Amino acid sequence: MSRPLGAIVDALGGRLEGSPETPVSRLAPIASAGPDEIAFVAQARYAGQIQTTRAGSLIVPPALADAAAGRGACIVCDDPYLYFARLSQWWRAQHDPLPKARIDPLASIHPGAVLGSGVDIGPFAVIGEGVHLGDGVRIGAHAVVEEHARIGEFSRLGPRVVFGRHCVLGARGILHPGVVVGADGFGFAPHDGAWVKIEQLGAVRIGDDVEIGANTCIDRGALDDTVIGDGVKLDNLIQIGHNVQVGEHSAMAGCVGVAGSAHIGARCTVGGGAIVLGHLSLADGVHISAASVVTRSIRQPGQYTGVFPIDDNADWEKNAASLKQLNRLRERLKLIEQALAAAQISSKTP
Repeated sequence: MSRPLGAIVDALGGRLEGSPETPVSRLAPIASAGPDEIAFVAQARYAGQIQTTRAGSLIVPPALADAAAGRGACIVCDDPYLYFARLSQWWRAQHDPLPKARIDPLASIHPGAVLGSGVDIGPFAVIGEGVHLGDGVRIGAHAVVEEHARIGEFSRLGPRVVFGRHCVLGARGILHPGVVVGADGFGFAPHDGAWVKIEQLGAVRIGDDVEIGANTCIDRGALDDTVIGDGVKLDNLIQIGHNVQVGEHSAMAGCVGVAGSAHIGARCTVGGGAIVLGHLSLADGVHISAASVVTRSIRQPGQYTGVFPIDDNADWEKNAASLKQLNRLRERLKLIEQALAAAQISSKTP
């Protein structure tokens, strides 16, 4: 199953140093790569790894070309990390191609559904009335696409995905197993100590080239739609509340929660376990550190962190108690400053 290094360069470009017949049997981390495996060194600060790795071939930037070529075969490119990402896609296509499209006889497809060419539907999947599946769409086993939903060309829904009624997914999307798109948003009106359900009448609109991790949930809007822009990447176990808008090419790590009606700008990142409260706005290019809680809108791009540092529990409780006193201490400090200022004025008065 190995491939010669020259075949990789022919497919993906880059400058080859060394023999094009150098075999590559696997893509590997640089620390554990073996003599017939390929790894990458992304930046010059990791140059030391070139001499310690056992990898048979490397992907390196121009600044490390001489060092890498001195030890063996290598591919020189401007962005080794990007090259490695594209190599991983090429390698998957070479070694684990998608099976030929077929519609399993155990799938349930409403006669009013519209299926493009080359659609693949797994066993026990359910395709509802008025659904439109574009060319090359793949629906996994036990997945459900509810009535009047639309799935763009070459998108893939994994096993047990539920894609809600009237929701839209663009082209080349990937929804991993267990994703739920279009469940009702969390909307209830209080009345006499109980809760009255607010029907969620919107949908979810997802752009092109979006990837959504396993068991992530995106709620439908209450009136308007929840919107996920082109190129957004969501990790596993994320909750996106109703009427949230996420700008194009933003990314969120696992266990992020975004409450209803929050607006996330384009090219933002949100670290794992972070929370964005409802009705807040994040400007384009905002980056939220892991485990932070965003309690106010952020109008300027940049890195933001709001994490109470971990500590010994006894010390943490003391510090937490002190935090409760900050406002009172602040007021006392203001009074002291005012008294000192008054004393200085008095001392200068003849």
